[in-house]
Amino acid sequence: MTSPVDGALELRATPTAADTVRITVAGDLAFDTYEALLAEATDVIKRHPHLRHLHLDLAELSICDSLGLSALLQIERFTSADGARLHLDNRPPALDRLLAITGTYDRLVREATDDQSVPGVQATAEGRE
Repeated sequence: MTSPVDGALELRATPTAADTVRITVAGDLAFDTYEALLAEATDVIKRHPHLRHLHLDLAELSICDSLGLSALLQIERFTSADGARLHLDNRPPALDRLLAITGTYDRLVREATDDQSVPGVQATAEGRE
């Protein structure tokens, strides 16, 4: 994936197992881009009826504003409603601060022990390694 242009959002969905998909997110998750992530996540959920784990790889996330946070919360609701789990992998420190300040950290970030029973899934409860 190339680096996104300022203000742009690049997404790449990759199945990593029969019940797991990773969406790589690069760029700004903001008022003018959040709908693209919602659409991609919704499409992934529809195309993978046996989805148990949706991983968002946020290593290349530049910024996340209030609408970006709203998108993450909506995706968490969509995955939970379908019996799947959302994982926010490789979170930048600024996103962790946003989640903590808004009181959404506990809802969107689970402890590493929750993933130990899933083969091939590495938890990143502490953000970047």
